[in-house]
Amino acid sequence: MVHLRRSLAAIMALGLIAPLAACGDDDAKPAFADPATTASSTPGASGAPVTESTSTAGGPVTLTITPATDKKNVPVSAEIGLKVSGGEVTSVTLTDAKGKAVAGELREDGSAWVPAKPLKTKQTYAAKVVATGSDGQTTTANTTFTTMGAPARETGTGLYLFDGNTYGVAMPVVVEFNPGIKKADRAAVQKRMFVETSPSQPGTWSWTSSGTQAYYRAPDYWQTGTEMTVRIAVGGLPTGGGRHGDQDRSAKVKIGRKFEMKVDNASKKMTVLQGDKVVKTIPVSLGKKSTPSSSGHMVVMEKKAATVFDTTDTDGADGYRTDIEYAQRLTWSGQYIHSAPWSTGAQGRTNVSHGCVNVSPSNARWLFGKTLIGDPVTVKGTGDELDYGNGWTPWDVSWEKFKEGSAL
Repeated sequence: MVHLRRSLAAIMALGLIAPLAACGDDDAKPAFADPATTASSTPGASGAPVTESTSTAGGPVTLTITPATDKKNVPVSAEIGLKVSGGEVTSVTLTDAKGKAVAGELREDGSAWVPAKPLKTKQTYAAKVVATGSDGQTTTANTTFTTMGAPARETGTGLYLFDGNTYGVAMPVVVEFNPGIKKADRAAVQKRMFVETSPSQPGTWSWTSSGTQAYYRAPDYWQTGTEMTVRIAVGGLPTGGGRHGDQDRSAKVKIGRKFEMKVDNASKKMTVLQGDKVVKTIPVSLGKKSTPSSSGHMVVMEKKAATVFDTTDTDGADGYRTDIEYAQRLTWSGQYIHSAPWSTGAQGRTNVSHGCVNVSPSNARWLFGKTLIGDPVTVKGTGDELDYGNGWTPWDVSWEKFKEGSAL
């Protein structure tokens, strides 16, 4: 988990949504290099980090900061890199060309100070950093730098969280990148994706193989009442291939009550639990043999009280166009829970759907009124395993396996 540190008050001077397919349709450390560990013989020399030293009764205090003085074409995602020995950083001030202070925070590990939002293009900034030794003596380092112009090419980004919303306990933080981030560039991007939870819960990021999405989750479902603050601070960040992130994205959200849906193909039933107690059992009809439902751990991704499932574009004469009520999306390929009045006779007995979880109109309406985006849905026993990345699938692997997808 990448955190920003909030304890040094003195330092604080201060949705991309993918297209949705029809049912059955197949549709941390600084982002830049660590500051140099050797002192510059000429503090502020062009191209070198700025280093200052002070001898105190407690020993020498050495402070090195980046960007280097007079550095040009600095990305607007720039952080003030910090390396201090013999003391600790007690003040960071960043001002623009008009002398206006820029808000920001220290990274939790003290390796850098991160502006609260991307800097402006083609602007000169001045940074002043103060480090204090154990005897109270201070060392100050200053630098100025100029940011680059607008990038020629950008990486599109999306965050599937919306400020002020309440989500289910299985809601992952889902970030999307277009084009995907290559493996060599993922660590730098991941260092700029911040998640804070209250109460605090451990978590990490994990990338899909294509690099088009990154998920953040905890070892277990989020605690009810968790408040989550997310900042995807990639605006202007180099993302590889000469591209830069298009903008910062952020959200403050809350996690609601625990509500789970467990579907078993053997019994053709859905068991609904709230707070770990069974509150309803619902007959279902799953995908027939030629179009089986996927088994795995999914979450509710989208809810539509009324929609149209249309597979004629992909299936031609074999396709269909049907009005649907109370649809809850589970996968990108088109697996939903939805009302199916035409299959009520099969529900609880046999599978006749195109891959969706069919329920009666009354049960669909009841479920729709109870669920949140991010509520967990488990389907088992269909013989067709869920493909990782087909929907928000971070819960479909173990915690140990999930962690392997982190770039850090």
